[in-house]
Amino acid sequence: MPLARRRFLTGVAAGAAALAAGGCARGASTSAQPGTTSISNDNATWDDGYRAAGRELKKITGYTLRPLSNPSVTSYQQVVQMTLQTSKSSDLVKWASGYQLKRLARAGGLTDLTPVWKGYAAKGWVRGTSRESVSYRGKVFGIPLYESYYVLFYSKPVFGKLGLSAPSSWDELLHCAEVLKRNKITPFLASQVGGWPAIEWFQELVSKVDPGFYQQLVAGEASYTDDRARRAMDIWHDFMRKGWMTSPDFDQARGPGALKEGTVGMFLHGTWQASGMSAAGMKPGTDYGAFILPTVRPASQKSVIAESGVFVVPSRASSHEAAMANVGAWLDPAVQRVWSDFLQDSSANPKVRASNPVVASLQRDIARNRRTALVRYWEASPPSLIQGNTNDLGGFMAGQTSPATTLRRMQERAHDEWAAWKRDEA
Repeated sequence: MPLARRRFLTGVAAGAAALAAGGCARGASTSAQPGTTSISNDNATWDDGYRAAGRELKKITGYTLRPLSNPSVTSYQQVVQMTLQTSKSSDLVKWASGYQLKRLARAGGLTDLTPVWKGYAAKGWVRGTSRESVSYRGKVFGIPLYESYYVLFYSKPVFGKLGLSAPSSWDELLHCAEVLKRNKITPFLASQVGGWPAIEWFQELVSKVDPGFYQQLVAGEASYTDDRARRAMDIWHDFMRKGWMTSPDFDQARGPGALKEGTVGMFLHGTWQASGMSAAGMKPGTDYGAFILPTVRPASQKSVIAESGVFVVPSRASSHEAAMANVGAWLDPAVQRVWSDFLQDSSANPKVRASNPVVASLQRDIARNRRTALVRYWEASPPSLIQGNTNDLGGFMAGQTSPATTLRRMQERAHDEWAAWKRDEA
């Protein structure tokens, strides 16, 4: 391991130790409490949902869920990685899938959940195509926590007033954008606030130019300087030049309000944003609808970007038996109905339909059109590569670099980071 990387990891460990010692999570201690399993997570707004799902789990396993929330994503990740192989770890840990999970599993300290996965698969409670994103070296280390899709929410009142409907083709999408702009409504919300949102339009446009190419790209089997990537970036650049997108410093937290006010026509985000729509007083199917971005070319294979967090079980969890019982019942339809209703999103269990009519309609569209589910960019490649490329995409959105320069930098990083990942795997 290079000296610079060793120093970096030493610094992270020291910082994480300080954070852990300071007690950075909301709620009680991670130590065992009879009848409960503790959950480390980075989203306090989900605590009530965990508790509600825990009440259903107790009927099956005898154990409830006790959320321990850390609102800082950075410190949360550091603390998890620092405490994972110690008695300070919680019983369950919320984590990302894909390469984020592979990196955590590679460090050791996780329980092999392959038998749990096989049990779910036998009941049809998981999608076989998602196994790779929760595995490392053939073993399953994560059980899907939820399943979200990246879609364009739109204002139904605005669309209705202007005689527009949800577009089903690329030409119809462009027509909607032109009409909205002509009526002084910004067609699309685009943001880099918080860093990671910069990936949203990149993953969408690349996958709608060619989903097969997107899969090759994130697997390190294609180049960011390929014509198909350039085509996606040129479309994005053209949208920005036409004034079809909000400024990159537009906070996505304002998205539901902007749709409600009619200042923005369409908002690209995960279906988990449905709960934000409700919080803004918007009724699904009445005040807002949602559709999947059409393909750029009519004959292209249809796809959808999917996101799924996971539960992992630390090997040294103080209530390991309880944790395994709850992770083994997490995808039970009774539990998922409560959890899905809380999120107003789709369940990771394909047999549980969303109660939100907009999300349910999207689920039917995905099944009817046999859309290929593509792993969200954030989890689809080595984390260091994704983080650096996300920063480059943010610079592109801010007008600091051209499409060609951005892609060249992303490819240079991909060359180095894939080589580093493979060296570490050896």
